[in-house]
Amino acid sequence: MLTLLAVFLLGSILMPVLVRWLGSQAFAVAALIPAAAFVHALVLTPQVLDGPAPFVSVEWIPQLGLNLSMHMDVLGWVLTLIVSGVGALVLLYCRWYFHDDSAGIGQFAAVLLGFAGAMYGLVLTDDLVMLVMFWEVTSILSYLLIGHYRRRAASRRAALQALLVTTLGGLIMFVGVVLLVVDAGTSSIREILELAPTGAIVDAAVVMLLIGAISKSALFPFHFWLPGAMAAPTPVSAYLHAAAMVKAGIYLIARFAPIFAFTGPWRPIIITLGVITMLLGGIQALRETDLKRILAFGTVSQLGFFSIVVGYGTQATALAGLALVIGHALFKSALFLIVGVIDRQLSTRDITELSGVGRQAPVMATAAFISVASMAGIAPTLGFVAKESTLTALLDDALHGSPWGLVAIIGVVLGSMLTAAYGIRFLWGAFWTKRDAMGDRLPDTAWPDPPVGFLSAPIILAGLTLAAGIGAPALDTALQGYALTATPGLDAEGVASEGPGHLALWHGFEPALGISILTILLGAGLFLLTIRTGWDRKARMIPFTAADVYYLVVRGVDRLSVLSTTLTQRGSLPVYVGTIFVVFVAAEITALLASDIDRFQLSAWHTPAQLVVAPLMAVAGVLAVRAQKRYTGVVLVSITGLGMVVLFATSGAPDLALTQILVETVTMVTFALVLRRLPARMGEHNASVGRIPRALLGVGVGLTMALVAIVATQSRVAEPISTGFAKLAYEIGHGKNVVNVALVDLRGWDTMGELSVLVLAATGVASLVFVTHRADMLAATRTLPNSRRRASRARPLVETTEGVRFQTAENESNPRAWLVGGAKVKPENRSILLEVIVRILFHTIIVVSIFLLFAGHNLPGGGFAGGLVAGMALVMRYIAGGRWELGAAAPTDAGRLLGTGLILAVGTAVVPLFFGMAPLTSTFWEWEIPGIGHMEFVTSTVFDVGVYLVVIGLVLDVLRSLGAEVDRQSAALRESQGIGPRGGVSI
Repeated sequence: MLTLLAVFLLGSILMPVLVRWLGSQAFAVAALIPAAAFVHALVLTPQVLDGPAPFVSVEWIPQLGLNLSMHMDVLGWVLTLIVSGVGALVLLYCRWYFHDDSAGIGQFAAVLLGFAGAMYGLVLTDDLVMLVMFWEVTSILSYLLIGHYRRRAASRRAALQALLVTTLGGLIMFVGVVLLVVDAGTSSIREILELAPTGAIVDAAVVMLLIGAISKSALFPFHFWLPGAMAAPTPVSAYLHAAAMVKAGIYLIARFAPIFAFTGPWRPIIITLGVITMLLGGIQALRETDLKRILAFGTVSQLGFFSIVVGYGTQATALAGLALVIGHALFKSALFLIVGVIDRQLSTRDITELSGVGRQAPVMATAAFISVASMAGIAPTLGFVAKESTLTALLDDALHGSPWGLVAIIGVVLGSMLTAAYGIRFLWGAFWTKRDAMGDRLPDTAWPDPPVGFLSAPIILAGLTLAAGIGAPALDTALQGYALTATPGLDAEGVASEGPGHLALWHGFEPALGISILTILLGAGLFLLTIRTGWDRKARMIPFTAADVYYLVVRGVDRLSVLSTTLTQRGSLPVYVGTIFVVFVAAEITALLASDIDRFQLSAWHTPAQLVVAPLMAVAGVLAVRAQKRYTGVVLVSITGLGMVVLFATSGAPDLALTQILVETVTMVTFALVLRRLPARMGEHNASVGRIPRALLGVGVGLTMALVAIVATQSRVAEPISTGFAKLAYEIGHGKNVVNVALVDLRGWDTMGELSVLVLAATGVASLVFVTHRADMLAATRTLPNSRRRASRARPLVETTEGVRFQTAENESNPRAWLVGGAKVKPENRSILLEVIVRILFHTIIVVSIFLLFAGHNLPGGGFAGGLVAGMALVMRYIAGGRWELGAAAPTDAGRLLGTGLILAVGTAVVPLFFGMAPLTSTFWEWEIPGIGHMEFVTSTVFDVGVYLVVIGLVLDVLRSLGAEVDRQSAALRESQGIGPRGGVSI
């Protein structure tokens, strides 16, 4: 099961490539994965039914007791067959639904297959926390699927609505999961079901679980997102909103109903909301003219029906409810797919534009009739079997004095009547021959026959609906295992029954049969009444709907955010920084006064270098505050950083000293690039005000920070873990440089988090500069063949409307250039000496950076320091030759470097999992090579290479954003103002 889950993930990653190769036929390949899961579940059927149920588990976070565990009991087995079987048919259906040239089908195929995998994991996982994770993954993937037509505002709006509603419910459910796990002392669903915990905390957790379930399964008051989601492609509606996503909430109810159905809040919530949802959805389905929206509101109504039956909590309703879930997945998926065929062939779903389609497409119409018959509960379909069992179970409970049984049976009867009515409306709207207001027959809608394969999925599903009804005894045997986990109901004498009853096509003449026939007849009469009176065409009865309330809330949130932003975001950097500092001083002083630490052991100095460096750093800090020019202030601030380099170097930390001086240099360059777009002097437009309060705040922050440092260094009560790092670095990390080994091995998770921060920082910097687009000119020379690149040094670059080209030989007047972009630099800013030095040193610096990368495991260096050195080489090329030279020097796009580095780092963490080891576990190899000597390799080096690439990508992104793009924008501005073009940089 875990292997199949991994195959789903791998398949979704490969789908865009397969779609590029095979077009829409790739969907047939994708269908093989859920088909394999379906076959696997069928193979496990004897073990599931006879026991013990298949169970696999792999430790994930043992400290928290969380495991990657999967358990296929009867309920999980049924949902697995639905998710995988219907998923395979829907993916096969997509083969004909989409054209080869349909936009975005590669991403669509990947997301749909990934969604199938997430649902597969959700219904089988035995860990409640993992269930929440799969739950949220389905919400995110459904957002992408519903919003597939991203150019349509309706699709984007529907996708966001579904995401917000289901995610909000999921977050509330997560709180309930935490409460339940803490109270039960385990996150295993099997163990929680065995413990059956009770109490006030459990009741609160149950309410939160139900909120998640009703939001996911579109029960009132969250029902409005499902009809809106019909903006998605029809295969999405058939899978997510009939067989998979909306079933997640029903699955959660079914999973916990056996132990929580008789707790205080369960039945009032489930039955009340279920009845309201069933009636609201049924009434609205009778007023729709779009075939998909008829089915959508019908699905809302059916979900209310399922929640009542599955959540009722007795053995008889558990058996009937699970049969209802299977039947709904079959008939509703078939109906959605049939609507997709109609829409694909006729480009319409409006019932007012369809007439006589049934006579022209008899096979499709037959499949639709069978599916609607199952939905309405007409023999011999599975829907009839499940509906009769449901009515019998609820009626018995109501007759024996259960008030909730009475509410449930009344609601189900009224809802079933509406189901029959909108089912007939669907058939009439899609296939009947219509008549106009004068009673004359309308001409038949021209029907082009679809490919046979296009109809295969709905025909198979309709056939299974019929076969399951006829084979009800076999289905009864399969589902008994789940039903027996619930509480026994009451038999005819009012005592606890010995079993859940049986699913059968014929139980004889009994009250449930009469009620079922009555609901069908009343439903048919209701449909005729709505058509004859024109009620289905009248304006809505209620002035507002749940969707209106949703949009009202969203607009209120938007307005509140605007108001809060207006009050707090004043556009003043001093106000923002001052607020942060005031909070910092107040919080830290309060903590210091409340502490009982009074041990202060201060020394005047530790090394003689501190006597010289510390005063210089202090003076530089004071002068930086009083500096009138921005660049002067930056240089003075850098002096404090360079002072730290000396302190690190004299304190036995060469690694830190090397990294610090490189960071200071890169930071200095970055500041210089930014300062080009700012006034040279401070306060030219906004003079500094409130100097005394600002000075007092500065002094307060300084003193507070000094006190924190003094107290923190004296507050240790236990031996630090770092004392063992030297031994661990050598024995586990196989390296002598404790700092580097700690970063890439002992504390690899911290470094991985820092890498993600660097990627976000690079993206953020670029986003601030590339406001309307992300394109740059760095690739202009990078893509040139080596022969042309060598020849380019003899010809200057020329910028044209078509891009960048080299000046022709006959117009060439410049001497041979040391750098490709040198000729583009304005003469007064160009330095031949600098070009020569950069040309000579560039490759040497790159070699040094690579040396630092691989030597860092045992000597000062590492990926971070090596990346900064390589970045400085790129800085030199940019300073000497401008943005064109940076383009020639850049190895590839900054985004690729950042992405590749992050993938390498994450891969180093993930790969050990496939060998049964903990993430980031390093492996060590050593060889004796004749003529070379002893060679060693540690897999954490791959992690360090990832760090190296990320740092280079960061520097390159900063250069292309704050350097090359700012140069381009400045040149464009000067040209628009009639000033001649100007190249190069001036730092």
